Amino acid sequence: MYAIVRAGGRQEKVAVGDVVVMDRVDAQPGATVSLPAVLVVDEGQVTSAKEALAGVAVDAEVIAHERGPKIRILRYKNKTGYRRRMGHRQELTRVKVTSIKAGK
Repeated sequence: MYAIVRAGGRQEKVAVGDVVVMDRVDAQPGATVSLPAVLVVDEGQVTSAKEALAGVAVDAEVIAHERGPKIRILRYKNKTGYRRRMGHRQELTRVKVTSIKAGK
């Protein structure tokens, strides 16, 4: 059994025991968060109806908060001497999927 969940603006394919890195979640390490399911596959049966997914619960445990790799942004305009360098590091959370409960 696996599910496609919405994880911080993206969709991730998860199964029980998978570790997923997603955008920062407002929860302490060790806490449990619920991820909204978009699609569930159980023994070849695909569930994607909104009413059926209302009973699906995908729970995950927060392992740690991290920061992504540094991205360097450089703006440059020719012949004017304008240069501007910026950087960005995305705030991330590592979670481990603990259960996928499909409602009947």
